[in-house]
Amino acid sequence: MTTDPAELRAMRRARELGESVLGTTSPNPAVGAVILAADGTPVGEGATAPPGGPHAEVAALAQAGDRARGGTAIVTLEPCAHTGRTGPCADALLAAGIARIVVAVPEPTEPAGGGADRLRAAGVDVELGVEQAEAEAGALSGWLTGVREHRPFVVWKVAATLDGRVAAADGTSRWITGDQARAAVHRLRATCDAVLVGSGTALADDPQLTVRDAEGRNVAPKPLRVVVDRRDRVPTTARVLDDAAPTYVSRAADPAGLLAELFDRDVRRLLLEGGPTLAAAFLREGLVDEAVVHLAPTFLGAGPSLVGDLGLSTITDALSLSIVDVTPLGGDVQIRLRPTRHTEGHQHADGRG
Repeated sequence: MTTDPAELRAMRRARELGESVLGTTSPNPAVGAVILAADGTPVGEGATAPPGGPHAEVAALAQAGDRARGGTAIVTLEPCAHTGRTGPCADALLAAGIARIVVAVPEPTEPAGGGADRLRAAGVDVELGVEQAEAEAGALSGWLTGVREHRPFVVWKVAATLDGRVAAADGTSRWITGDQARAAVHRLRATCDAVLVGSGTALADDPQLTVRDAEGRNVAPKPLRVVVDRRDRVPTTARVLDDAAPTYVSRAADPAGLLAELFDRDVRRLLLEGGPTLAAAFLREGLVDEAVVHLAPTFLGAGPSLVGDLGLSTITDALSLSIVDVTPLGGDVQIRLRPTRHTEGHQHADGRG
């Protein structure tokens, strides 16, 4: 059976629903689900709740009620077949009388797999891999990186002038970009499980690294604040050590070691907000999965550049990125990019519950 336009619209909505709960579901995947009645009308939708709460399919079925019977479930990730903190979603779909299910990403882990097979065995029509690439690049990217590479997905955010300076020669850097760009940073923080800086940034800027609203008030969610401080340079009075959100101070020797520590703390999506030295360390090791660059239409002519030495001496070795999208932010511009080449990650399995 071919995926029809109503199902494709529902899949796009399901991806949006997954995006809406980023930063709240880890270590579980941020999944979205839409229920269509037998006539193709949307009658329910849902997204993954925080750990221990219902998965997306269960939330969508609850909203649909009896209208789900004979209908279609559109889900960004194959329904689980195992019992973790919650029961198997495949069984919930069967109990609701779903006749067809359309899935973007097949379940990649052994513990949770088998949902599609269970549904097919019960007579449900199952279609896998619908708009899979789009779903894998969206809300599921962090969780999938954890499954495949046993580390968090790393988003590097940096604000710079047109000549690539992140601060003036005297060190001042606080207002390189405008209000809209700064608001976008807080929205980005809210989608991540943790926010990372090095001790140099903590000392120079004394950031609080919280999620704030338009009035500057701290709001939920409260991602873990992470500071790499191998030499105990950050004073106890630093704002990043206050009680506004949890903080983890790491003495890891390298980015890979730090990511292993954070993965063990259920971090699946990490926002790297450190300075040029820390950014260069992650880039050198191929550990940046996405870059969000805010460019201000100004020149400084001097001051620290947006990234430190990458150890590259010739243009053929340049680190290449592809542009995902470009968004005006008031007088500034946001460019979102993904590296075109990665170091080879180790394969692991990481279930959900």
